[in-house]
Amino acid sequence: MIHNRQALPQDMGLLLRDYPRDAWPGHPNFARSIQNWMGAHQMFRQLGEVTRKEAEGYLDKTRDPEDFAGRLGVYGNLLVRNLHGHHTWEDRSFFPELSEADDRFDHGLQMLEADHEVLDETLDRFTRAGNRVVKLIQLDEAQAREEAGALHGIASEIEGYLARHLSDEEDLVVPIILHHKLRG
Repeated sequence: MIHNRQALPQDMGLLLRDYPRDAWPGHPNFARSIQNWMGAHQMFRQLGEVTRKEAEGYLDKTRDPEDFAGRLGVYGNLLVRNLHGHHTWEDRSFFPELSEADDRFDHGLQMLEADHEVLDETLDRFTRAGNRVVKLIQLDEAQAREEAGALHGIASEIEGYLARHLSDEEDLVVPIILHHKLRG
């Protein structure tokens, strides 16, 4: 089960006060690379929503079982593979770069890395549950429907977790980049 932190600790928002979110797009240091990074975050939010809604459609019988299985395979795979790759890159390359620029925020970066570990575990549960439901659609559709409720619950967890985590990540990272003129 994913734990929920309400927001980043106040001391991690030090630069956010000087670089508020609504001013980012117009800031001269808001580079294309940051726009792309935030675009990936938006894609993750959308994929989280799609996987939850697909499970809902299957559960309320507005989505054909075969169609659901195919769409879950495509969108679930996109969500899991891209999130794993994205946060592996952040943990190994991006966050160390930010730490080198401003180590005052190492605690916040460590919190985000810990989020990634929890998210990895949740994505693994989602993958196992999704694969099981897809197989059961072929073997025992009634049992697939029963187990799809757990899948929906995990998809909802992921969607909620991403909403908080990605906002926290952006609120910590973008001000550091703007302040230190990184990635421009």
